[in-house]
Amino acid sequence: MQLLHTELKNDVLDSMARILDEMRDEIIAENKKDLDAFDPNDRAMYDRLVVNDAKVDGMISAVKQVRNMPDPVGKIKAERTLENGLKIQNKTAPFGTILIIYESRPDVTIEAAVLAFKANSKILLKGGKEAKNSNVILEKAWHKALEENGLDKEWIRLMTLPREETQAFLKNPSEPLDLIVPRGGERLIAFVKEHAQCPVLVSGRGNNFLYIDNEADWNSTLSVVRNAKTDKISACNALDKILVDKSLENYQERILELNAMLRDAGVEVLGDEEVVQIDEKAASVPSEDTWYEEFLAMKCVVGTIDGTDKAIDFINQYSGGHSTTIMTENNERALKFMEQVDSGAVYQNASTRFTDGGAMGVGAELAISTDKLHHRGPLGLEQLVTNKYFVFGSGQIRE
Repeated sequence: MQLLHTELKNDVLDSMARILDEMRDEIIAENKKDLDAFDPNDRAMYDRLVVNDAKVDGMISAVKQVRNMPDPVGKIKAERTLENGLKIQNKTAPFGTILIIYESRPDVTIEAAVLAFKANSKILLKGGKEAKNSNVILEKAWHKALEENGLDKEWIRLMTLPREETQAFLKNPSEPLDLIVPRGGERLIAFVKEHAQCPVLVSGRGNNFLYIDNEADWNSTLSVVRNAKTDKISACNALDKILVDKSLENYQERILELNAMLRDAGVEVLGDEEVVQIDEKAASVPSEDTWYEEFLAMKCVVGTIDGTDKAIDFINQYSGGHSTTIMTENNERALKFMEQVDSGAVYQNASTRFTDGGAMGVGAELAISTDKLHHRGPLGLEQLVTNKYFVFGSGQIRE
């Protein structure tokens, strides 16, 4: 694959930031076609689909952020010279061609592409049919930016294949693929893993937990819960489950206060058996499957737990491995919890809503990886490279 100079890549991104602003009205108009054809009652998906002036500003900001970040390609990770004179360097290198499959969010068409391009990879964008008009106009903007700078449109391409043809492509791709990132439901992820001929990096479900320890600051807890649950229900970092330690002082009264706060914010509250006995307004958890479910809705489960160890075990059994919070003033207990909970991001006394590339300071993100290879958490620019060994010799042979 051709390695582009950093200056050329940055020139393309400068063009793209300007073009997005120039095409702002056209982008919003095309997005309105998608919105008019979509069911607004599916609030989470509808919120993800919306492109307004603020969203365009966010796209421009993401492009500028990545433009100003150091080029991740060609960095020396390690180097050594052996006794035989071989000089060995381990350097970062592009993946090659990346396929990302995603639903609804047109801003992914910007964030995924800007990261892949700055990391010197080509990208195939398989957006959902519900965002087709939005994605087509955004691809047009990318192609204008590339052509302004003398580059081929093949660097960034939108795939508009229907589901059946996409599945056939995964089974037998018509071109080499080096990485696939499925951002969708478990059936999509399972299908991609089964049929992909290259590495797959999963951006999995949320189903995030918050554990209220017996040494939690209560006012801070209420504030964090409200933000994590209600700030953006369509986000994979939104809160779904709350565990209240039974040794929390006045824990029954605290549960009533917590549930009342959630209901006042418009959240439907479900509870385990003990919570339902405490709060008659709480609906019972329908089945064990609910504990595994990512809601993407104004719905939350509140349960009780006996101690930190049981909370850790419970969360590791049911969570999506995305983000988990402990509310406690006991730093030693918090560290134990954070070390042992199997999530990509673990928090003490903070909202799960910070699991995001921009909020964590890595710029735009391709996905939030819930895999452990080769990266976990927000997949930003620095993580969107592989590595390669460069070995410089002078005729050495191995004997």
